[in-house]
Amino acid sequence: MTNLILFWHRRDLRISDNIGLAAANQQSAKVVGVFCLDTNILESEDIAPARITYMIGCLQELQQNYLQAGSQLVILKGEPTQEIPKLATALNVKGVFWNLDVEPYARERDRQITQALKEKGIPIQTFWDQLLHYPGEIASGANQPYTVYTPFWKNWISKPKTEPVDKFQNRESLTAAEQKIINQAGAIPLPTAKELGFGWDNELMLAPGETAALERLEEFCHEVIFSYKEKRNFPAIDGTSRLSAALKFGAIGIRTVWDATINAIAGSSSDEAQESVKTWQQELAWREFYQHAMYHFPELADGAYRKVFKSFPYDNNSEHFQAWCDGNTGYPIVDAAMRQLKSTGWMHNRCRMIVASFLTKDLLIDPKMGEKYFTQSLYDWDLSANNGGWQWSASSGMDPKPLRIFNPASQAEKFDANGEYIRKWVPELRSLPTKLLISGEIPDSQRKNLGYPLPIVEHKIQQRIFKERYNQQKLE
Repeated sequence: MTNLILFWHRRDLRISDNIGLAAANQQSAKVVGVFCLDTNILESEDIAPARITYMIGCLQELQQNYLQAGSQLVILKGEPTQEIPKLATALNVKGVFWNLDVEPYARERDRQITQALKEKGIPIQTFWDQLLHYPGEIASGANQPYTVYTPFWKNWISKPKTEPVDKFQNRESLTAAEQKIINQAGAIPLPTAKELGFGWDNELMLAPGETAALERLEEFCHEVIFSYKEKRNFPAIDGTSRLSAALKFGAIGIRTVWDATINAIAGSSSDEAQESVKTWQQELAWREFYQHAMYHFPELADGAYRKVFKSFPYDNNSEHFQAWCDGNTGYPIVDAAMRQLKSTGWMHNRCRMIVASFLTKDLLIDPKMGEKYFTQSLYDWDLSANNGGWQWSASSGMDPKPLRIFNPASQAEKFDANGEYIRKWVPELRSLPTKLLISGEIPDSQRKNLGYPLPIVEHKIQQRIFKERYNQQKLE
């Protein structure tokens, strides 16, 4: 009788280039996948309906891929610390395999499940899959984790990268007896997002699943990547990969992505094109830098890294915060970005920096409030990237330039000079001359006639207040 291995999917919703799944594939002809709808996550207040919709779409395709490989993906719902050991014990599996994560909650969950499985005498094997270099592999000369990106990048890019691993296929099917055990152990049909209580009717920026992710990677690397350096900061154009959700949920393997960049460099027709590809590689390294930081400094998830911001006197005006959330601040570029988020579950990265700077430096609101709102809204939300981005914008994180303050008008002038992005997302301002649109210097009477709010704060005044408070905090 063939030994059965249980592979627990988490942030790796694919059968190609999946290190843990490939290892299980090599060790046994009979591998069954499992995904547990974690009620600790689903019942928290920090869930975006768009994100659950994307995840369920990924799971739908993953189930089909398992069937085509001759196996199946079992769906459970509940506490993974109880449900995974329960299923493993019922099936009398010879091992439970999974890929590791950097997030504090996932690491504690893994610790508990590891303990429960060991008590039942069930072996486990774990792997690093979502990173090209696991935490601890990239360290300073003093064998310490990096807290600044540039030296991290120099070390990270100098190391060889692993090739994509083999696809999961040609598995031995389960017996009728094993199938009955699975059903008795709590397996459920895969629910829809709406059945879980999360309605999202708008279109997603990237369709869910492995197929769509691979198609987008091919499309991006065929053309867009070669002008990435020049166009990535302009929110009105398709200048980015839009693979963030696929990478967050592991609908695509990071080795597959890296391999595509190497092929793109080889096929580059100019030095400029090669530089654009390398610029995107640096963004992949930023993703890993933030994940390494979260692994080594889990306290980042709870607040500021820099001491000066641990007790910063923010105003936290609730009306201002709500105006920011709704895209009604009176600053066109800020409002365009916030309305894009509400409508699509996604926001261009340049705009994420603009609205984060505005919330923390202009409205003087704690970045944890903005970070939480993004958690509740983004379909590509990732704890490490979201936290890293907010701490970068708030000047509270690992950043050698602590007082970076974005002027909304100058940001719009640089990156939306024709007002295309603003006109799309703030339609009441479409008729305005471009100069007024991007500067935001719209006469009060015109704002009233167009139904657009007055600025809720004045940038220059708020900039001065922020700097004064910052300097005072440094003295204390």
